[in-house]
Amino acid sequence: MSKVHLTDTILRDAHQCLIATRMRTDDMLPACERLDRLGYWSLEVWGGATFDACLRFLKEDPWERLRRLREALPNTRLQMLLRGQNLLGYRHYSDDVVRAFVQRAAADGIDVFRIFDALNDLRNLETSIEAVKESGKHAQGTICYTLSPVHTLERYVKDARELTAMGCDSIAIKDMAGLLTPKVAGDLFSSLADATDVPIHLHTHATSGQAEMCLFKAIENGCRHIDTALSAFAGGASQAPTEAMVAALRETPYDTGMDLQLAQDVSAYFREVRKKYRQFESEFTGVDTRVLSYQVPGGMISNLINQLREQGAVDRVAEVLAEIPRVREDLGFPPLVTPTSQIIGTQAVLNVLTKERYKTITNEVKLYLQGRYGRPPGHVNPVIRRKAIGDEPIIEQRPADLLAPEMESLRAQAGPCAHNEEDVLTLAMFPEIGAEFLRLREEGKLVPEPLEPIDSEAATKQAPIEFNATLHGETYHIRITGSGHRRDDIRPFYVTVDGIPEEILLEVLDETETNGSSSSARPALTGSKRPRATRPGQVSTTMPGVVIDVLVEIGQRVNAGDPVLVIEAMKMETEVQATVNGVVKEIYVSKGERANPDETLIEIET
Repeated sequence: MSKVHLTDTILRDAHQCLIATRMRTDDMLPACERLDRLGYWSLEVWGGATFDACLRFLKEDPWERLRRLREALPNTRLQMLLRGQNLLGYRHYSDDVVRAFVQRAAADGIDVFRIFDALNDLRNLETSIEAVKESGKHAQGTICYTLSPVHTLERYVKDARELTAMGCDSIAIKDMAGLLTPKVAGDLFSSLADATDVPIHLHTHATSGQAEMCLFKAIENGCRHIDTALSAFAGGASQAPTEAMVAALRETPYDTGMDLQLAQDVSAYFREVRKKYRQFESEFTGVDTRVLSYQVPGGMISNLINQLREQGAVDRVAEVLAEIPRVREDLGFPPLVTPTSQIIGTQAVLNVLTKERYKTITNEVKLYLQGRYGRPPGHVNPVIRRKAIGDEPIIEQRPADLLAPEMESLRAQAGPCAHNEEDVLTLAMFPEIGAEFLRLREEGKLVPEPLEPIDSEAATKQAPIEFNATLHGETYHIRITGSGHRRDDIRPFYVTVDGIPEEILLEVLDETETNGSSSSARPALTGSKRPRATRPGQVSTTMPGVVIDVLVEIGQRVNAGDPVLVIEAMKMETEVQATVNGVVKEIYVSKGERANPDETLIEIET
């Protein structure tokens, strides 16, 4: 068989890479009839970022999206990206949760499960593969491609053989950062084709500018399934253009047989759709050959920029990019893919912003170094491991073997807003934003984030992002670094005031508060009435974040180094520790509140 089959990422990875996963279901459905006629081998429609964006920003039920797409695409396989034992989240789930999730996803419309593990620890794929096979669906074992002293051609071939032996229906090479070069692609697929008799797929990104060449060399050496994206959402951090590959393979032994004109017509539709989401476009989603040095995937680079913008430190992106490979080496060269890309990226940001490497270590890095994500590919820096977890034992077995069944307790804890098994699984994947979504749905208050108008004077005028403000005779330098999304009548803006990160809330006032006027808005600086931290007993955080847990009470005795708070910053959790021995005198924060550097969050009396 020489024909090459295409998987199009237009409904998932393509818009994840280029517009932060913001495409709404209502903008997908009008194209589905034509997509269904194009004859794709599959369409990728689901993944972890899909769930997150649907719940957090779009206020859509991701399960309902899947069911609607299944109905609209009756003749095309629907595909999802599954993080093995992590499913869609950032932690390992028990085996019964994995089986329940796969069963529901299969029932609602997923035909092909592309299953991967961020460490290429194949033990973490076992349960997912078994569950997919039990559901009668296609299990695609996936190998994350990266470059390091421990990632060799022989290692990839060995993994492919093991995945075949585990019962996978196909093997995929997931080149999430676009690191493949044409020669390596040819050598790799030639070796894989000799090693296994199941179909081999290639997923690569165009970030380094080599995607089309790599796809063609892989095809020449035995690859018959490739991922592409319709050109409206192709190139750069996304995939190679579908239309370009259809044309390149025409009248060759690998001809896709696809209708090029129809593909161009559908792409024209999505080109207009993309204009609606222009506010989510990033200048860091084009061709960037720096990826060959830093190995940062396209989706990760845009996330890093947003993180640094919230910290008022976009100008330090080069330092962070240089720090990422050093952190990766310290942690044993894990591939940079969710969740390890977030774990390493966030730690690199902390190392740069705190001006001392590993002064603050996220909880996720500690869990990684304990072995709770699986076996690192290479040797871990023992000094960093000891600093993070001390003498705690290292987990050598499959991490999920240590987890008790969870589904019954998840069902019991779900609450009245969870109406079915899908709702329970949503809460399991994303406890905080899932609970908020279900509550808003129950109250009939699901409102998606606003889209900026495409053509208007307001859309084209640029407001200043840096200025001076004088208050009571004192002048402050203000720099706007980012904004959040409106909730009820409040929208947060992140700023720095003389270099100190702060948060400003804009509150919409009702008629009674504006002396009869129809509406207005006033800026409300949430600024903190917390005292500035000036001495060791006044505990502060090194970077802005949200308090997700207070671990102590007033009157409690603590020792220096004891955790007293847990802060979530950049989707990662970090413990804030006591700075001195003593007794907790005051607690100035509560769960759910935002905390800024240099504020006293907890006061300890020695």
